[in-house]
Amino acid sequence: MQIDRTIAGTHSGVFASLVHGLEIEFGEGAGQALAQRFIEAEESDFLWDARVSERWLGGYECLDADEGIELDRVAVVGRLGRRWFAATVIVNGDGEVVGLIARRDFARRRAAEQAYARAH
Repeated sequence: MQIDRTIAGTHSGVFASLVHGLEIEFGEGAGQALAQRFIEAEESDFLWDARVSERWLGGYECLDADEGIELDRVAVVGRLGRRWFAATVIVNGDGEVVGLIARRDFARRRAAEQAYARAH
């Protein structure tokens, strides 16, 4: 499977940068725990930022969405911290992630890429 290198650089330091910034702000040792809480609270945004590849799956219809807003389902694969993931997210017309449909974590890149390839 070919990984899209145009966005590959965004994943390499997402978690490490977050931990570093939090340790500067709150002291050494606090960064790891706080980073995990930030990621849990804003999971879809972090997955989007940590992706190494994305693939459009189709439109997403939401009854709660405002009229005229187009949403899409997008499969992503990437690495966050020490784990690889495959996920399906909801993205608006501006390319901003607005929700998370599903996520699976993997110890190995190959397993995540296989799950990504099977996403529909």
